[in-house]
Amino acid sequence: MAAAVRQDLAQLMNSSGSHKDLAGKYRQILEKAIQLSGAEQLEALKAFVEAMVNENVSLVISRQLLTDFCTHLPNLPDSTAKEIYHFTLEKIQPRVISFEEQVASIRQHLASIYEKEEDWRNAAQVLVGIPLETGQKQYNVDYKLETYLKIARLYLEDDDPVQAEAYINRASLLQNESTNEQLQIHYKVCYARVLDYRRKFIEAAQRYNELSYKTIVHESERLEALKHALHCTILASAGQQRSRMLATLFKDERCQQLAAYGILEKMYLDRIIRGNQLQEFAAMLMPHQKATTADGSSILDRAVIEHNLLSASKLYNNITFEELGALLEIPAAKAEKIASQMITEGRMNGFIDQIDGIVHFETSGNHQSIFCLWIYLVWIHIKGIIQYVLLADFTQHSIFRVRPCHGSTRSPANMGQ
Repeated sequence: MAAAVRQDLAQLMNSSGSHKDLAGKYRQILEKAIQLSGAEQLEALKAFVEAMVNENVSLVISRQLLTDFCTHLPNLPDSTAKEIYHFTLEKIQPRVISFEEQVASIRQHLASIYEKEEDWRNAAQVLVGIPLETGQKQYNVDYKLETYLKIARLYLEDDDPVQAEAYINRASLLQNESTNEQLQIHYKVCYARVLDYRRKFIEAAQRYNELSYKTIVHESERLEALKHALHCTILASAGQQRSRMLATLFKDERCQQLAAYGILEKMYLDRIIRGNQLQEFAAMLMPHQKATTADGSSILDRAVIEHNLLSASKLYNNITFEELGALLEIPAAKAEKIASQMITEGRMNGFIDQIDGIVHFETSGNHQSIFCLWIYLVWIHIKGIIQYVLLADFTQHSIFRVRPCHGSTRSPANMGQ
């Protein structure tokens, strides 16, 4: 039967007639090929593709028939459709500029098959082949935005946040031009996930938290976004930004429904957190959040060590490296290194005395109090000088000044004499 289809196509290519008549006859051959099964169907469809990309067939007809062809393929078994898609893309490549719309449709369908197979990278790479910016066809903003977001999401699923970030950045240039609320939400979700995967946890937390207030999002998904905001905040580096985010989440009553609320409460109240208190929370984290840092510790371990160090700075004026290491449950040298880094980055106030092996902590409140006391003492000193000068001047010119009587021996009793 495949041979019959090929023969019919050859005869039709050499015949003449109106575009409408020829298109109708090609459509009948396509229907005949679709009705076949197995290897016969595969060969017949390949023959149809070869005919459509042949330059002897009018471009008006071939574009129309390839569009019809693309609507039939999603109904075929995925294995057959995938082979036909690849064959079509290969054959169409020399004339790809003439069939941009059909190529885009084929790539979208092929990517969907790879996505069902959880072959995320191939799905993303197939979509990347759509010439959204460089082709002759002008795609609308929503189509381009949706495609870029899909590519970014697929790269995230493949644990490739670098490529995902490249395509979310392209989407960023378009999202302000789109009025589609659903796409705007998809953009915000994808951008938050990219930040999360790139370990920019505090920025991701802010994005997730923003999503948790969007009424267009279902309530369960808003709570899910809030959960991600909480997890990212806990994993973020200790400092003022994280402290502000902790305060925001702690004041949000919805967080009390979340399993990680206990950790949030301890962090917000500057309590020391022990390693054995983290096991339940660690199990909630996503795989990329369980990665290890350069020194071999997990992201969570590092975040909690920094939190405990910041908490210690509010409990102690100073502490030795050995005592700090014991408090943080890490070696003294590592405790010194982390403290030094936090002080250098401005995330903790203090200084290190390496000779005596002591970390001295300085809270912003102490700085303010000392400064105010210094101003007060300077003012008292200046005030004393002013009063002294004024008193000296007053004594010099006062009409009530007491003048001593020199050489007088007269007494009041002798004044009348």
